[in-house]
Amino acid sequence: MGALAGKVAVITGGNSGIGLATAKRFVEEGAYVFITARRQAELDKALSLIGENVTAITGDLSKLDDIDVIAAAVKAEKGVVDIIVSNAGFTEQAALEAITPEHFDKTFNLMARAPVFLVQKLLPLMHRGGSIILVSSAMHIMGIPNHTAYAAAKAATRSYARTWAAEFKGRGIRVNTLSPGVTDTPILDSQSELAGRDEVVKMYLDMIPIGRLAEAVEIANAAVFLGSEQSSYVTGADLMADGGVGQV
Repeated sequence: MGALAGKVAVITGGNSGIGLATAKRFVEEGAYVFITARRQAELDKALSLIGENVTAITGDLSKLDDIDVIAAAVKAEKGVVDIIVSNAGFTEQAALEAITPEHFDKTFNLMARAPVFLVQKLLPLMHRGGSIILVSSAMHIMGIPNHTAYAAAKAATRSYARTWAAEFKGRGIRVNTLSPGVTDTPILDSQSELAGRDEVVKMYLDMIPIGRLAEAVEIANAAVFLGSEQSSYVTGADLMADGGVGQV
């Protein structure tokens, strides 16, 4: 029997990268998974890769009406949620002098505001307890140029985990952040706008004690731990699956 047998999970940004790898691992461990993304074509590809025990819901998490649609679809199909993985995100670098209100709002709406209302709308479905996993980033404790809005939004999720772990303590709901290091996913390409991809990767490799980028499945394995009873005594914590980049 898998570590997540019988569980129902909602994974945002489940169409690629860490979200897709997590959805695949959750299904392998026995969960039924709902994945969300903005584009149906990408969700269709993800569905073919996951294969079974999965439903795709199209939605833009920066729009509150779309979060309502996601919650309603989960309620209609399963009526319960055991695990929330708030993973949807992007990286858009900008030096402080170049930051615009549009860049700031785009970043915070998806990665700081959306998790709040996603959890709020799904919370009534967590009536048998469960686990909330907020995907943050090692950058929330680091100082890396050109990531003002991104790092701050990820730091917000770390604060949410502490607050909600205390707030939900009587409901049997655990809340933790999962903070990946530099992971070899499509989102890495978006970090290469100010320099070539090879230069960006080299910069990070010089900082990572393990000496390589993470594979998405390695972060997904950490999510399985946080979503399962293997982490039954873990709440309010920050699991740094970062190759040591934020630790030394």
